[in-house]
Amino acid sequence: MLDHLCIVGAPSRGRLYICTMVITGIDYSITSPAICIHVGETWEYSNCIFHFLSNRKKYSDVFSNRFFGKSFEEYNSEEQRYDSISSWAVDKCDFSDQIAIENYAFNATGRVFNIAENTGVLKYKLFQKGIPLETIPPSTVKKLATGKGNASKDAMYEAFVVETGVQLMDELMMKTLNNPVTDIVDSYYVCKTLFNMINNTEN
Repeated sequence: MLDHLCIVGAPSRGRLYICTMVITGIDYSITSPAICIHVGETWEYSNCIFHFLSNRKKYSDVFSNRFFGKSFEEYNSEEQRYDSISSWAVDKCDFSDQIAIENYAFNATGRVFNIAENTGVLKYKLFQKGIPLETIPPSTVKKLATGKGNASKDAMYEAFVVETGVQLMDELMMKTLNNPVTDIVDSYYVCKTLFNMINNTEN
């Protein structure tokens, strides 16, 4: 196990030093990025906190003291946009021992070059920070969550609800399944996949 993070507390008698593993899973995108941070040696939903960006003002809030939403910053160019999103992400996972993001999907369509440029900026900043980064195929994440490598967003959400007992749509007051809920779910399973990879490697 990785034992890098030391949190210093101040109980009534002296100081308390707690060292534990911190890993981060990122569902990275231009329109709705989400981050899951897990602290602890045992995988538990209760050990996770989540951060996400949204272009809808109602999600710029804290939900259940576990989901921290923020609005995108304004930008004047694509370069400024990528810099802003990546700076937000790096700030949230600055104390991570290791980070994982989903690799590019081979069947991706739309603004694929913009997606690659945006992700490239994040990868470069994490490289500069010296934080180990794993890229995980989307099919691997989906298979961990549902048993199927081509699982739909609905199946991923259902798996999350069954595993955690948390009705995330209700937590974020959402009527129809959409982002940021789907992205939060993806970040959770990216993080869990990384956790399993680390344990399998060390065992």
